[in-house]
Amino acid sequence: MAESGPAAEFRPVELGGKNLPISDDPKDTASKKEQEPSSSQNAVPPYLMRKFFVARPGAFEQANEDLRNQILTKENETVNSAWLLAEVDHWNNEKERLVLITDKSLFICKYDFIMLCCQQIQKVPLNFIDKLCLGPFTFPERSLDKREGEGLRVHWDKLREPTFANRWNPFSEVLPYTTFIDHPLKSSSEKFSVICQISGFADSLIHAVEEAHKENPVPGRANGALVLKQPIAIETYVGLMSFIGNRNKLGYSLARGSVGF
Repeated sequence: MAESGPAAEFRPVELGGKNLPISDDPKDTASKKEQEPSSSQNAVPPYLMRKFFVARPGAFEQANEDLRNQILTKENETVNSAWLLAEVDHWNNEKERLVLITDKSLFICKYDFIMLCCQQIQKVPLNFIDKLCLGPFTFPERSLDKREGEGLRVHWDKLREPTFANRWNPFSEVLPYTTFIDHPLKSSSEKFSVICQISGFADSLIHAVEEAHKENPVPGRANGALVLKQPIAIETYVGLMSFIGNRNKLGYSLARGSVGF
């Protein structure tokens, strides 16, 4: 996975170059506008991009290097790819996550881009992943909650059904699945468009899971994982907590202004 460093975001401008001819023909102007990439229309405004600490020059590279060293030292595993995504819990709350894939494991990392330190790492063995679902989100018929776009839900223990208490506990972390969506910075630059989209992450994860099942099958369990295109259900009805949290991006390392006296 190609990544561009901080230097790619700042380029020196050469002054005194050749003067380009200026055309007054409106047809030329229209043709130039047609040639401009349409993706710029969907790009995150610069002022909003600057609020995300991960978008600061060198922040993602520092976090990536830090986590790679920790995983190599503590788990003796080499990271093959790193992704910047958002995790959606069973109560529809978004949380910024760095997700890394090795030959054996999936690491879901809660990283503080303000202090540049890792706060939590969840390890999921790739050969335990038994189902991956990619599709739009659905909610109960009378639910006031909603979410646009598609997500990827990763299941790693189909033999263990989540209990009623775990499903309705907003702080439960023992559910045998998790859900990912695109990071808000996916359209901000070429670098983030590569690492922040579910489509690329899904392809990389599916390939890694298939290889892990071949190399290290789990005794007594069916080899391979189901890859399904189907809606992803979230069982929330009111969603007031997620509405406030997601609207204010409380799950992201974000600059929220200063308070003075």
